[in-house]
Amino acid sequence: MGRLTFCLNVTLDGCVDHQEGIVDAETHALFTDLMDASGAMLWGRVTYEMMESYWPMVARGEVEATPATRAWAVALEAKPKHVVSATRTAFPWTNSHHVAGDLRAGVQRLKDATPAGVLLGSGALATALDRLDLIDEYRFLVHPRIAGHGPTLYQGGLPSTRRLALIAATPLRNGAVAMHYRRAD
Repeated sequence: MGRLTFCLNVTLDGCVDHQEGIVDAETHALFTDLMDASGAMLWGRVTYEMMESYWPMVARGEVEATPATRAWAVALEAKPKHVVSATRTAFPWTNSHHVAGDLRAGVQRLKDATPAGVLLGSGALATALDRLDLIDEYRFLVHPRIAGHGPTLYQGGLPSTRRLALIAATPLRNGAVAMHYRRAD
């Protein structure tokens, strides 16, 4: 059974707005390496639609991009992408699959079928999956910024505190820190 790893950009004040992070070759390389090491991606519908509206065009060369950005897009194009949605059932982007029905059962089946692990990249979905005790690891790229606005990490709250064990903390040249934690309880 593979691990479910919640992976996201976050500012020092907990903001997870995708426009608040530092975007450079080093951060793209970090996320490309994480994606390459995992067997699949898992998103909620909103994140999927945001990604679908841009990254396939970058992968096809229709949008000007740096080599690191294009490498990320090409890797993402090939990666299996699983989407949790109660309102949408068709996902035409290459290698996209719908996770339907019971959330716990559907995500557990995905973990069981993906020995290399699943990378979760949606904040609201992460809250729901953490409430179901399905998240095994957390990888946050903490950016040296205070956004002063939301959305924020775990905005919907959790029923109890999650105790985590630090696996690694890696500073990047741009001042961000890649944090890797595993559930300790």
